Amino acid sequence: MPHSTSTWLHLPGLLLTILVPLAIVFAGLWWRQRRTGNATSVDAAWSAAIGVIGVGAAVFGGGSPVQRLTVGLLAYAWSGRLTWHLLRDRVFGRAVEDGRYRAMREHWGPSANRNFFWFYQAQALAALGVAAPFLFLAQHEAPALSAVQVVGLVVAVLAQAAESLADRQLAAHRRAPGQQHLACRRGLWRFSRHPNYFFEWLTWCGVGLVAAPALGWLAMLQPAAMFVLVRFVSGVPFTERQALKSRGCDYRRYMAETSVFVPWWPSQPRGAA
Repeated sequence: MPHSTSTWLHLPGLLLTILVPLAIVFAGLWWRQRRTGNATSVDAAWSAAIGVIGVGAAVFGGGSPVQRLTVGLLAYAWSGRLTWHLLRDRVFGRAVEDGRYRAMREHWGPSANRNFFWFYQAQALAALGVAAPFLFLAQHEAPALSAVQVVGLVVAVLAQAAESLADRQLAAHRRAPGQQHLACRRGLWRFSRHPNYFFEWLTWCGVGLVAAPALGWLAMLQPAAMFVLVRFVSGVPFTERQALKSRGCDYRRYMAETSVFVPWWPSQPRGAA
């Protein structure tokens, strides 16, 4: 069952204790991007911060061993995979800024540095919000996993496997000669323009199910917020803005053929014979 009143009373102090150092770290990263003109590293920092919070909750939480072990494994596996992928693919693997952040920088113009400061602070706050289910689950005292938690684990593991596959397919597309200015239509990218974002969101739906015994219906707020952010705020819109700029007519055809988020069968483009 969801936690007692005492857990909720201690929550503000705990969140503030975590948020202050997060805000300082992300302010330092903002200063780095101001000097380098490259904001790409914030993604890796964001995923690493969630992992640190989750593993810390598992180590210091007061819940049962099985709940804390579940928290630690989930946080470590999710954060480790994504952080390493982002560092390898976007930070060390490419000297240029990620397309989303180039699009933001162009969109904001002279206000870019100021807006990026608040964007970085929002990332610190978002990392804490995303990690919140781990904090509660690490206090959960149930001695065994419930059926809904097992279902959530299965969903999270399968979604992470699919996201990893989508990342590899995109990397193979980028390495292929003559494909740099064409949209990726390999594998999962044939069915969704953003399968990596979709399966990332689905992962957190699984985490929400795992956290449901500790948080009740509030566990679904985090996946809901993740969907809004990824689909309508900082994920899909800026990625597509940059893709249209760099891939032009081919990406417009891709948009006409392919589901934007949820994987679905590609449609026949209008005007095709």
